[in-house]
Amino acid sequence: MDIPADIFAEPVIDPDTLANLGPLRRLAGIWEGKRGHDINPKGDGPEHREFTERIEMQPIDGQPNGPQLFYGLRYHVHINTPEEQITFHDQVGYWLWEPATGLILQTVTIPRGQVAIAAGHAGLDDNKLVLAATRGQTEYGICSTTFLELAFRTDSYKIEVEFHDDGSWSYVLDTMLQVHGQAEPFLHQDRNRLTKVAEPTPNPLALLNLSASPNYRQAE
Repeated sequence: MDIPADIFAEPVIDPDTLANLGPLRRLAGIWEGKRGHDINPKGDGPEHREFTERIEMQPIDGQPNGPQLFYGLRYHVHINTPEEQITFHDQVGYWLWEPATGLILQTVTIPRGQVAIAAGHAGLDDNKLVLAATRGQTEYGICSTTFLELAFRTDSYKIEVEFHDDGSWSYVLDTMLQVHGQAEPFLHQDRNRLTKVAEPTPNPLALLNLSASPNYRQAE
């Protein structure tokens, strides 16, 4: 990455995040998927589970890092299985798009003591996104609790998202684990297809701009 001479210069931010999300625009909204499939490690071998999923992805105001500018979506994933009422998986984070470079980021936070930043690149009209994170990297890496490091170490994370002509999208998520006591790595995989059930709410700055001049712009 080329570092500009002035790392404190901040860009002009368009208040309308939804108009600046690039390929992430198709993720904005509230989604449900009824036919998810999970493969996870157990002591006596792989376990296969079916699940239902709800994902909410709402636009946030533009986010500058000095001259770097991201537009993004704040997301919440909630997953249940048909046979249980308790939460099977919960996850929050952000999907971010840098228009200047085509960089896409997904931040991952799960309430078992693990975070990650996965990265990839895409064009405006790409129908497939591929993002990855690797343990040990300080840029796009994975950080876990001591117990997870020792018992279920996550060595890599990859998510592939595909957009479909009917407006739905699907994902395949591969997490490579080194499980304590097992000689070979374990591929923990999740997949599902999501259908939109509600449109997104405009980001706060865009809502404010609806009652202001149409030429309003903010530079923070």
